[in-house]
Amino acid sequence: MEKEEKAILTDESPDVINYRGVKAMPFIIGNEIFEKLGTIGTSSNLMVYLTSVFNMKSVTAATLINIFSGTTNIAPLVGAFFSDSYFGRFKTLAFASICSLLGMTVMMLTAAISKLHPPHCGTKETHELCKEPTTSQLAFLLTGFGLLITGAGGIRPCNLAFGADQFNPATESGKKGINSFFNWYYFTFTFAVMMSVTFIVYLQSNVSWALGLGIPPCLMFISCVLFFAGSRIYVKIKPQGSPLTGLVQVLVAASKKRYLKQPDHPELSLFNHIPTNYINSKLPHTDQFRFLDKSAIITMEDQIKADGSASNPWRLCSIQQVEEVKCIMRVIPIWASSIIFHVAIVQQHTYAVLQALQSDRHLGSFEVPAASYSIFSMLSLTIWIPVYDRIFIPFLRKLTGKGDGITLLQRMGTGIVLSVITMLVSAVFEEQRRTVALTRPTIGTAPKGGAISSMSTSWLIPQLVLAGLSEGFNSIGQIAFYYKQFPENMRSIAGSFFFCGLAGSNYLSGFLVSVVHKITENQAGGGDWLPEDLNKGKLDWFYYMIAALGVVNFVYFLLCAKWYRYKGAGDRVEVAMEAKGSSKHVV
Repeated sequence: MEKEEKAILTDESPDVINYRGVKAMPFIIGNEIFEKLGTIGTSSNLMVYLTSVFNMKSVTAATLINIFSGTTNIAPLVGAFFSDSYFGRFKTLAFASICSLLGMTVMMLTAAISKLHPPHCGTKETHELCKEPTTSQLAFLLTGFGLLITGAGGIRPCNLAFGADQFNPATESGKKGINSFFNWYYFTFTFAVMMSVTFIVYLQSNVSWALGLGIPPCLMFISCVLFFAGSRIYVKIKPQGSPLTGLVQVLVAASKKRYLKQPDHPELSLFNHIPTNYINSKLPHTDQFRFLDKSAIITMEDQIKADGSASNPWRLCSIQQVEEVKCIMRVIPIWASSIIFHVAIVQQHTYAVLQALQSDRHLGSFEVPAASYSIFSMLSLTIWIPVYDRIFIPFLRKLTGKGDGITLLQRMGTGIVLSVITMLVSAVFEEQRRTVALTRPTIGTAPKGGAISSMSTSWLIPQLVLAGLSEGFNSIGQIAFYYKQFPENMRSIAGSFFFCGLAGSNYLSGFLVSVVHKITENQAGGGDWLPEDLNKGKLDWFYYMIAALGVVNFVYFLLCAKWYRYKGAGDRVEVAMEAKGSSKHVV
């Protein structure tokens, strides 16, 4: 077991950090396992829950889930800001964990108490109409969603960083401990997904929604108990102030000096003070976004302190600050491509579930829950990661001469191509599923009234596997890309940046679903693309449309990648997607 390690907080402070390392891990890893089980167990089957228990139309349910998922993914940016600026990671995690527990409890109550959801729809034989949820029932449901969003906003940006805080990064054992924690974190995530989309989803779909949604809050309660049990031995880093302040200062100063002339030799004439013990790597001057350089021009009104820093940082910024802002601005166009990329992945968690509901889900006498098929995406991702690391990368390393085999941008571009193929395969499956349902005997009626096709749901597996592979290339590549390209003091923001892209995808997907439904429902020729009964719709056309957007997005990504300049590259010309004629490790 790792010995307790001590480290001085700063040169000026006598405070000593007592790193407990491995001793804190049972509490943190245990907290992670039960928190993920609770969170994923609550959210993984929402499409079926909203359409079958709350009697929502599939378009309404898909739109609500996209809004919920989008807000859940953008909340970590807000959580990271408050954690870094005011509360610290421990207090943020404590508050967020309690919010998640309350949110899961509210979701359980919506299923357990009959007055909190509309009555069950009758069959066609009883001629009973489906009653929509009342305003108060919707309000209670949305309260649960709001608490879950608040919980995710605090937990997602802080849990990884808080676990890493328990190890001394200045020692070899501390570095190994951090790597070990990351591995265990990924394992707990995979384990939680496996359990949630199989056992918990089965209980929800086949036994009882009240029981299936009652297990997550119990697991989250255990998570909270474990988290608070280790409170006395945790390393609790005090908030250092948000690094976003420096970013805003550059924008404000550049705006104030927008009428000044650009200097002829910016490397020599611009303000270039770097504080002592500055953790960020020094960056060379670049010519991109030159209007920001004006924030570092020294004028008669600017005053310099004795230590060399600016008296008013909202009027005068260092060229180092300017280059850090440029790093972020260069990343934004690349980040924008991730929004359309993830729209294809989002469909595998919404409309793919509806496809499964209207397909043959039987394995012998056992009927697989529709939401459980998403496990194949996680399995393909889990299997692909070691294959990529141990086989694919060494092969490409020999082929290209680069340390990582391919650059991060090449990896992300491959993921975009795979996402387009995913939508094409999804469209082909849907076309065949609908044809079989309309031309051959069906095997029953889906919960929403459509006939169940005799085509096996196993044909969904190829598109789900492709979706997992595309995430293995693009999503993991994105995380590494942001981590390396953001300034070192903004890596918590870099993690939130990925979730912001997911949020944009959820919102865009919800927008596309609503617009396509409204435009096509009254169409004279083809009819509604996205009706309640998929057998009467054109879901495959919707998938082809997303594939076409993916092609446009790939062309846009190629242009951005060719323009992109890696952090620290200065004004040297480096082609991001291809480093021809050079064995230099680009990323």
